[in-house]
Amino acid sequence: MVYQERNTWSQLIITLVAMTVYVIVILHAAGGGPLADVHWWPIMLWTILGSIVGSIVLSIVWGMIAGVRDPDGVGAADLRDRDIARLGSRVGQAFMVIAGLGVIALCALEVSWFWIANTMFFGFALSAFIGGIAQVVAYRRGLV
Repeated sequence: MVYQERNTWSQLIITLVAMTVYVIVILHAAGGGPLADVHWWPIMLWTILGSIVGSIVLSIVWGMIAGVRDPDGVGAADLRDRDIARLGSRVGQAFMVIAGLGVIALCALEVSWFWIANTMFFGFALSAFIGGIAQVVAYRRGLV
């Protein structure tokens, strides 16, 4: 597994874990009451920071393990990696556009900030996750 693919897998794993933890913490904080009443922004901030740090740590640890197994190819990248990264970015951007349109619609309806922020937050997460899935598929099946 090449360097970029390992990083993609690290980001996919951390994104899935972070979003699951976020949903559980928000639901627990709501305690059966309205979700819009939850003091959401510190939870969201810690989730974002935790996922960034977790992704970096996982990538470093995984890279160290890979470096022991294959010291020559641990950080190698080529044109294929660049093309796959572009593909993942293009796929992910489509979901960012959808999230942005959802946020605009929620703003027009003057809904609670909770729903607006979470729509954008999950749009970012979905964009990163689906873009990462596209990259992994491209690594495994090749670019068309």
